[in-house]
Amino acid sequence: MNEKKVVNVLEKIRPYIQRDGGDVSLDHMDGNVAYVRFHGACVGCMSLDDTFYGGIRDLLLEELPELEDVRIVEQTVATTYY
Repeated sequence: MNEKKVVNVLEKIRPYIQRDGGDVSLDHMDGNVAYVRFHGACVGCMSLDDTFYGGIRDLLLEELPELEDVRIVEQTVATTYY
């Protein structure tokens, strides 16, 4: 699977996510599985699952039928204790 194809599809939806203070990018590919990473306001957002499963994942799988799956890279939040 060509990473550039995945990035091109993500570019179609990124402006809508950026409007709400977030962003999404391709983290990496593992065979025909794309791993995306969320940034900004998307991290920890209650609507992330809806945005991902109802929009981003569906769009990628529809436009790139050679993709087997699209998954979210788990986010880690650094916490500093004083």
